[in-house]
Amino acid sequence: MSRIFLISTNTCCSPYPVYPLGMATVAGALIHAGHCVRQFDWLVANRDEKLLELAIAEFNPDAVAVSIRNIDPADSLAESGDIKELEEERNVISLVRRRTSAPVIIGGPAVSILPSPVCRHVGADLAVAGEGEQAIVDAVKAVLENRSTPPIWSAVNKQLCDEEQGSPCFDESLVAYYREKSGIIGLQSKRGCPYRCCYCGYPKIEGAVVRHRPVEAVVADLERLKRDFQVDTVFFVDSVFNDPNDYYLKLVEEIAVRNLGIKWAAYMSPHGLTKEAVVLCKRAGLYAVELGTDAAADITLEAMGKPFRWDDVKQTNQVLVQAGVACAHFVIFGGPEETEATVRQGLDNIAGLEHCVVMGFSGIRIYPDTLIYKRALKEGFLKQTDSLLKPVYYVSPKVDK
Repeated sequence: MSRIFLISTNTCCSPYPVYPLGMATVAGALIHAGHCVRQFDWLVANRDEKLLELAIAEFNPDAVAVSIRNIDPADSLAESGDIKELEEERNVISLVRRRTSAPVIIGGPAVSILPSPVCRHVGADLAVAGEGEQAIVDAVKAVLENRSTPPIWSAVNKQLCDEEQGSPCFDESLVAYYREKSGIIGLQSKRGCPYRCCYCGYPKIEGAVVRHRPVEAVVADLERLKRDFQVDTVFFVDSVFNDPNDYYLKLVEEIAVRNLGIKWAAYMSPHGLTKEAVVLCKRAGLYAVELGTDAAADITLEAMGKPFRWDDVKQTNQVLVQAGVACAHFVIFGGPEETEATVRQGLDNIAGLEHCVVMGFSGIRIYPDTLIYKRALKEGFLKQTDSLLKPVYYVSPKVDK
């Protein structure tokens, strides 16, 4: 049995601190494979270097795995254009090196998007790109057997089947922290996104085929959170909870039948979200929705690759208001085909929405292998040789930034 020390380094607290679900899921997979695991959260430790060094010294790991969630704030109006998050990751790995000679493996969304640049920048021995449950077990085995491995352990094209998606190993002390700070714990019911939004890296991270975890497994996680950790509020972190085939309603129906006493929220799309579905979700405990609206005028919605238009957004917002479900919209200005006229129209459209919160962003953070990346190349925003480790933003040439 090997000793694997896991570190979550995400310290972003806007709009609220997020439970390190990726680390918990990888921990569950490693434990299931027979390893001894310790989970360490850099945010919960208040970025205390001595606490990290002491924890490593006490655990004496055979390998260290570091989760990297964000490359940067992904907002062109952020104060600095440097990659502060990755500087912190590099600092954490440097601290790890001081206390152990164990190999350092990195993974997480940021790594899946830019595996080679991130791996080089933070100074890791190996980067796992793609879904982590099986990949981390295989990578740890190879590293501990001193087998020669490429710097990037790619699982991008090895998407896990429904039942292969692991159940997270929740840590009691970490759950207590996030319950106090944000009041919610994250859970995933599916992976993959069938939509083709121009900016989004999810299809690269999780693939375009929707793969649902078994309803029984998700409900079991909910029951465990309530029973063992007294968690009564959960956020479903699926890229889009309301999948186009309405399979999500099977889970919702089961939650309603079980009467778990858990409130929940989710990321949803205005596309196809009916009054009947919202009423059922509300009966099952839905209390809030964050909508990936992403643009505020029909012209920009179409250019973003969204499968809906503003009338759908307005209708969905009204359905949620009538059901008493809190609603937030994420809107990006400056995307493809944005003009001064669409900005003004978008602001007018937003002003017409009732009882909701709108979180606005300026410019689209460009990631490789996205439609906006191809457009940016064509329009001269970047060159194919650009690494994109440092943020590059697409802002429509038809508006003044």
